Amino acid sequence: MDYLNNFTKELIATGFLLLLVVLSRIIVSKVVRSFAKKSQTIEKRTRLVLKYLHLLMNIIAIIALIIIWGVQTKDIFIVFSSIATVVGVAMFAQWSILSNITSGIILFFSFPYKIGDYIFIHDKDFPIEAEIEDIGAFHVYLKTQKGEIIVYPNNLMLQVGITILNHPNEQKEFVD
Repeated sequence: MDYLNNFTKELIATGFLLLLVVLSRIIVSKVVRSFAKKSQTIEKRTRLVLKYLHLLMNIIAIIALIIIWGVQTKDIFIVFSSIATVVGVAMFAQWSILSNITSGIILFFSFPYKIGDYIFIHDKDFPIEAEIEDIGAFHVYLKTQKGEIIVYPNNLMLQVGITILNHPNEQKEFVD
């Protein structure tokens, strides 16, 4: 019982933080799903973006818990510098993975193309004309007229010019 009296403020703050995390996860999920519905984004991509956003919120909550419970600054610095060193080495070694994940999130919110669009990628070394089959966390899957499947990294989709074409099998009708 003495423990509860000594840490009442911390326990209340922790409860409030947990409630705040749960509510913010619900609100963020609803906002992202609403955006995905308006932009006709597939469910798999929506779940992936939600997973990344929830991970970010959990990390922020852990930092807040550390602050609430008054962990010594020097101890926090040692732990975070150790983690940052390991993560920094890993990110340097795998920078393209991080780049593709970040690009995947950006493409989720601002990608002007959707599955089924026929596009032309203006890459000077390897121009591609294909239909978007799927958009994943790391890659966009394209299918050419010859039936070839091309796996194109998300980060390159943000770096090159892309033209939306009519599908070669579709005929558009113009009304005068």
